[in-house]
Amino acid sequence: MGKNITWHQSTVTKMDRHTLNGHKSCVLWFTGLSGSGKSTLANAVDHALFMRGIRSYVLDGDNIRHGLNRDLSFRKEDRKENIRRIGEVAKLFVDSGQIISSAFISPYLADRELVRNMFAEGEFIEIYLHCPIEVCESRDPKGLYKKARKGEIAEFTGITSPYEKPDQPEIFIETNKMTIEQSVSDILAYLKERKIL
Repeated sequence: MGKNITWHQSTVTKMDRHTLNGHKSCVLWFTGLSGSGKSTLANAVDHALFMRGIRSYVLDGDNIRHGLNRDLSFRKEDRKENIRRIGEVAKLFVDSGQIISSAFISPYLADRELVRNMFAEGEFIEIYLHCPIEVCESRDPKGLYKKARKGEIAEFTGITSPYEKPDQPEIFIETNKMTIEQSVSDILAYLKERKIL
């Protein structure tokens, strides 16, 4: 970082925005294998928040790779940079007073911990979507597992690249056993319990 760069403090603070909105801000970090339901659940939570008048937004892995991160591959180094950039974007959204649902495989513990450390205590909520790989593979909404099995996709998480599951996620959801409605309800209950809503 250049030594001539200085952080400019905003006149309107995050607390001011919380007061205006009537709720706190945080990032809901959805992590899990491809096909575990991250995007589906993140959007369901976002819709539920929107219907309650909560300021929220979804950052989706595929969507981000269409623009901001289109220069990155799926090699380990680029995956790390992908998650770092998303962490920085999520941090800006949280500072703006919104609840961000971030749907990324984010397979490495160290990368998720790096993002967690960008936030104040309680602002980073890791949601682990546990789903057996055989169920994810049977869903295969984008046909990626099929391609990976044929060797058409290199470094595919769960097949030829590792997924390091969270040790102690704030929220644990078994998407092969729970409905979307039950999952959304559990997440909203957590946000209310923590007085974010």
